[in-house]
Amino acid sequence: MVRRVPIFACLCGALALVMAVVLPLAAQADAKRFSLAVPASLVESGLLDYLLPRFSLKTGVRIEVVPGKAAAEAELGTQEGRAVFTGSGETWRLRIRDDHPGAVRFVDWLTSEIGRRTVTSYEVAGTAPFTPPEADAMEGEAPSFDGDAALGRRVAQAKCGRCHVVDPNRRGGIGSTPSFPVLRTLSDWDARFQTFYALNPHPAFTQVPGVTEGFAKHLPPAIVPVEVSLGEIEAILAYVAGIAPADLGAPIQFQ
Repeated sequence: MVRRVPIFACLCGALALVMAVVLPLAAQADAKRFSLAVPASLVESGLLDYLLPRFSLKTGVRIEVVPGKAAAEAELGTQEGRAVFTGSGETWRLRIRDDHPGAVRFVDWLTSEIGRRTVTSYEVAGTAPFTPPEADAMEGEAPSFDGDAALGRRVAQAKCGRCHVVDPNRRGGIGSTPSFPVLRTLSDWDARFQTFYALNPHPAFTQVPGVTEGFAKHLPPAIVPVEVSLGEIEAILAYVAGIAPADLGAPIQFQ
């Protein structure tokens, strides 16, 4: 006897398969695009017309500039956020909403050596109107976290220690993976730790309940997955904030 499968069931199965493929791609697409609220005065300066194409070419992340008061994943202003450059008598700060991965990459780039050189290379009538932020503006941003640092140390050792050296006094991890003390030397270390689960390679094996989506059935994790809660991430941040940055020595001098 030939078994007949209802057409509705076939359609549902096909739809489920399509959604399993499309949803991860949609999430990836969102990570590659975000909106940035910018005051008109900064837009009119021409700086963003110079910066954004270079950032997008480097990272593949596209930025849509919207008016300063509009809802957006990130905002450039003078009141809140990480100091990224100065100009027009102001220190301009970038504030990220909901830890958008693309916006985090923009902060990484703007505060990197390449990003700062790009800012200062923008000229109007032979002068550079924008420069890196003053040291005192950056020092005023020292982050603090309310998590339990002792708990953060235990969680980091249990869930991060198979790849990273998480304790300056212990060995382990993978040689090609930076240790927590080395990561602590980065100016944006706090942003990286807050959104690590969205930064490669972590999405392939990391789950944050209530934040990340489940693994796609056709893309199961290749290693034992890691599950970490938002409270545990806050505890890890408190622990890492107390770690002394690694001494990487003086920069190499070229003759």
